[in-house]
Amino acid sequence: MQASLTETAAENDEALLDKYFEDGALSKDEIIHGIRKGIYNVTTIPVMAGSALQNRGIINLMDEIVKYMPSAEERREMLATALDTDELIGITCESEQPFAAQVFKTVVDPFVGKMNVLKVFRGTLKAGSTVYNATTGKTERISQIYLLKGKKQEAVSELGAGDIGAVSKLAATNTGDTLCDESLKVRFDPIHFPRPVLSMAIYAEKKGEEDKIFQGLNKLAEEDYTFNVAKNAETGEMLISGQGETHLDVINKKLKAKFNVSALLKTPKIAYRETIRKTVEAEGKHKKQSGGHGQYGHCKVRFEPFDGEFEFAEEVVGGSVPKQYIPAVEKGLIECLPHGVLAGYPVTGLRAVLYDGSYHDVDSSEMAFKLAAALAFKEGLKNAKPVLLEPIMKLKIAIPEAYLGDIMGDMNKRRGRILGIDMMEDMQVVNAEAPQAEIQKYATDLRSMTQGRGKFTCELVRYEEVPAPESEKIVKARAAEKEQ
Repeated sequence: MQASLTETAAENDEALLDKYFEDGALSKDEIIHGIRKGIYNVTTIPVMAGSALQNRGIINLMDEIVKYMPSAEERREMLATALDTDELIGITCESEQPFAAQVFKTVVDPFVGKMNVLKVFRGTLKAGSTVYNATTGKTERISQIYLLKGKKQEAVSELGAGDIGAVSKLAATNTGDTLCDESLKVRFDPIHFPRPVLSMAIYAEKKGEEDKIFQGLNKLAEEDYTFNVAKNAETGEMLISGQGETHLDVINKKLKAKFNVSALLKTPKIAYRETIRKTVEAEGKHKKQSGGHGQYGHCKVRFEPFDGEFEFAEEVVGGSVPKQYIPAVEKGLIECLPHGVLAGYPVTGLRAVLYDGSYHDVDSSEMAFKLAAALAFKEGLKNAKPVLLEPIMKLKIAIPEAYLGDIMGDMNKRRGRILGIDMMEDMQVVNAEAPQAEIQKYATDLRSMTQGRGKFTCELVRYEEVPAPESEKIVKARAAEKEQ
């Protein structure tokens, strides 16, 4: 163990390497110097043993951090953009220079409120001073400064260059923002966070607590930029997206601990769509006579497959449908689009052409023609060979070469297609496409297949027709869901 440590230290410094070859040993101070240099150059990665849960090795870890980690003064210059000249400049760790810092974390405390944790790269931050937010272009008043010690917050009067601390009650400052002196405005590059790779639907355990859940999640999203919360307009579900199942479980536990609201996580619904594959003509007639003023609307519509979302046209000749009722027919069809005839999913890729119909001088109305259009829609789409469409996702999967065969085989099982393979440093990047329904838990599965060394990104590229066997299952499941 000692020999291995000595060799590692020697490899990081030529003078130490020469001495090691001559004497076969290094002093304790020389080993510390070599290890520090290796960590500084990112050629040495220290490994410490211990257990935070059992409080073993923690003191040793802290001592080793102090001994081996480079101090702020030893760091290379931080690059920043000078706002006056729009040029890159070097920021050195000097307390006497104008202040410059970056917020790298935000904590939302139910009692203290929002706290921004920052690192001071240059100058001194003092309580009561005013600083400039170079990211938002606004000024902020620094009321109180804290040093964070576990869960405790120790109030201090200032932070110097190299210090890490927290400030509270800033109105327009978030993670990644640069705070600086107004006399010398600089901006650091934004912090890049990994994109979410797993989404789960979140439901309130008790009815009526949906708003509390949404408010709590939005506050937690201010703390953690690696997850987000949004409502899926097509399925109506509230989705939280993060780095994996464990990440989302932690978010759910924080929701309970901080905001006292319980939530359930479920697999999200897939936003399927419906379309047609055949051109058909359909007739809709709404006729009602129950004494007094009646209702009459009659339209004939041709439904055709279409390359876009929806298009309406009219080819009425001879005034069989008066012009004032044509917009009502279009409106009636548009109102039917969110609910297809196959499984009740939104309809897309449809062109509707009103070509004929009839009316009554007294009984016809806009409402009657809207209802007639809805009847034509239902009749026409049933006979137009309706099919289900599913979202297809484009994936970029970065893995070590040893796992390439497993990943490609797994992707084929998921009805996926391999588009190509690229090299990226020491990783293979597999470009693939797969149905969203087959990759909902892919973040967890990929970590399992690659021992945690694989990562991926995905985005929606298009919709494709669902294979017949899968389509039948989806339609049956949808029907059962409606019955419940």
